Amino acid sequence: MSIEVFRDAFGVPHLRAADSLELARAQGLVTARDRAWQLEVERHRAQGTTAAFLGAAETGWDTFARQARLADTARRCHDRLDPETAAWLGAYVDGVDEGLAEGARRAPEFAATGLEPGRWEPWTPLAVWLSTHILFAGFPTKLWRDRVARRLGEEWTELFATDGPGTAGSNGWVVSGARTASGAPIVAGDPHRFIEAPGVYQQIRLSCPDYDVLGLAVPGVPGLAHFGHTGRVAWAITNAMADYQDLYGERLRRLPDGRVEALGPDGWEPATAHTETIHVRDLPEPVAIEVIETARGPVIIGAEGGPAGGTGAAGTGAAGAGPESGDGVESGEATPGGGDGGTRGGESAESGEGDAVGEGGEWEAVSLRYPPRVTGELGFSVLPALLRARCVEDVDRALDRWVEPVNVVQAADVDGGLLHRVAGHVPVRDRAQQLGVVPAWETGHGWGPEARKLPRAEVDGYAVMANARGLAAPLGVEFAPPHRAERIAALLEGSASWTPAATAAVHTDTDNPSARRLLDAVRKAGDDGLSPAALAVRDRLIGWDRRMAADSTDAGLYAAVRGAVVRRMAGHEAFAELREPAPYPALFQPWLALGPRVAFALETLLVSGPVPAGDVERIVREALEEIGAEVAAGRTPPAWGVTHRLAPWQALPDEDDAQWPGLGGDHDCVLSTSSVPGFTDRSARASAARYVWDLADRDRSLWVVPFGASGVAGDPHHRDQLPLWLRGELAPVTTDWNHLTKESA
Repeated sequence: MSIEVFRDAFGVPHLRAADSLELARAQGLVTARDRAWQLEVERHRAQGTTAAFLGAAETGWDTFARQARLADTARRCHDRLDPETAAWLGAYVDGVDEGLAEGARRAPEFAATGLEPGRWEPWTPLAVWLSTHILFAGFPTKLWRDRVARRLGEEWTELFATDGPGTAGSNGWVVSGARTASGAPIVAGDPHRFIEAPGVYQQIRLSCPDYDVLGLAVPGVPGLAHFGHTGRVAWAITNAMADYQDLYGERLRRLPDGRVEALGPDGWEPATAHTETIHVRDLPEPVAIEVIETARGPVIIGAEGGPAGGTGAAGTGAAGAGPESGDGVESGEATPGGGDGGTRGGESAESGEGDAVGEGGEWEAVSLRYPPRVTGELGFSVLPALLRARCVEDVDRALDRWVEPVNVVQAADVDGGLLHRVAGHVPVRDRAQQLGVVPAWETGHGWGPEARKLPRAEVDGYAVMANARGLAAPLGVEFAPPHRAERIAALLEGSASWTPAATAAVHTDTDNPSARRLLDAVRKAGDDGLSPAALAVRDRLIGWDRRMAADSTDAGLYAAVRGAVVRRMAGHEAFAELREPAPYPALFQPWLALGPRVAFALETLLVSGPVPAGDVERIVREALEEIGAEVAAGRTPPAWGVTHRLAPWQALPDEDDAQWPGLGGDHDCVLSTSSVPGFTDRSARASAARYVWDLADRDRSLWVVPFGASGVAGDPHHRDQLPLWLRGELAPVTTDWNHLTKESA
């Protein structure tokens, strides 16, 4: 056994081992020591057992994780792994198990919740990966489009088609050697995710005789799936915004003996059904939920709606497993007990009538079909292959086997090779399945036997990926507006001699192109009829430079006017049918609430849609008057960073909310920091990491994460990178072992 752990000045682990299996074990071991609490939270999330120690607020997620069969799908995928990948994964799990006890002693959250560290299964990393990405493609948006089609009309189905805080995104770009000072390519970017503390990405280096790779790992998963630099080749990804998950309206019935059947294209067919009971912290009795799976997939909405279903809470369920239960799932045959939750599925997925049982004990529900559940593959055999990659051709070949999630990938190597492609599994099926919920009993809604052939493109000087339409356009419905992609391209055009340091400056650009249409509407408001206070606001906005800098009072003023416009637009009578809360589980509400949908589609709604142009003009004038009155009363909106503060997710939130700093940027800036205009300026989604991979000299590469290398409160490296991240600076990558500090056993 030979494992060496080194640390750089920021506490980033650099691991060296005698072979790849020992190295995987070292990665698991160090991650468990540094991030035990985070790992155990992720394991419980994957199993649907977080409510046991975090309380009732997590029951919605736990119910979904159970009903979507995440852990069972991970087991299936693990069973199909090749022996080499399974052994490598097992070594990582062994390391995690070895380090958890020590890591838990350092993490105060275990004592605070009474949680004892559990034991990882060989399939746990796959479950962690799946739970992290199951909502990545935003399948709940289909519930929204279904709702819009029925309440506003089919012609408005794609009116709100834009990304929002509920969807993960990223910036990424690759610059060829012809446009760099060194003559070698540069790969750079930043993934935009919900900011979590500890962070969702872990800086790490993995070195053994077979390879020496550094990058950003997902805690709980071995290797470097998304962002890595082997010294000879580097790669990075963004969300392709592809649609690869389907929702089916199901008609279910329960037979006298308790069995459940589902109506398929060929008539009634058996569905599997069982109950799972898990404990919720501070509740005296465990709660049962029913888990049903049809030939299409697991039922995620309305499983409790049958005449003899589980006894879970309405819609969201209420279930969790006690920390003393060995993390197992108590399950059994379907048992009587009338759950009153869930929602209707089928041709109209939601009828506003709850999930009333029809004649003969029938009811409606919604099932989810997703590739790993169908194929038994997640693509994990790609991970060790990426570590061994020496050129873009190696990366390209490895990614042919990738499944979940579907990403746009960019890569470059020291010989000048460049790669720009989509990787993942997108099923071949009818267009209707991309748009909304389809009836399970109708023919024509199956999946083809092979996945779609995915697009790729040549790189001419540089290529940008920022979740907009383009390379992946045929694969999806909802994409980001082109603003970030176009702005990055414009900045890259400004030089033909890029360096890593200069490239890093692109990350922090705060120009907000999405403000243009609202500013145009403000100009059109004219002078006539506006009060002097409203005119003063109008004139300031017209003179604003469109930069969402944290210290900009004009940016703060723009955000206030924008918020007032959004609230009035959402309150317009044209959207009255959408204001009623959607009768779906709370977990899906970020995709279904009218206010945020209006906020992120505001550019479109200002110039098209069901709100008449005259009403749009009136709304803008009223917003100017509202904010003008606030200013006249001495309540001038503060600088943008005063209200646009970081709001990270924490399993156990800190009591001191005031500690979180103000931010620059905005949703459509290159410095993407998303809030929900009109409802909150707090930013829950931003850069989960930033990186610049230099192919001329890996030691000139740069990286940063929002917090630090350690997940342990009080550790010197718990949040030591936050000041850098806030300033838009990056930390140097250090690879010379002589400049690293060796850690004692």
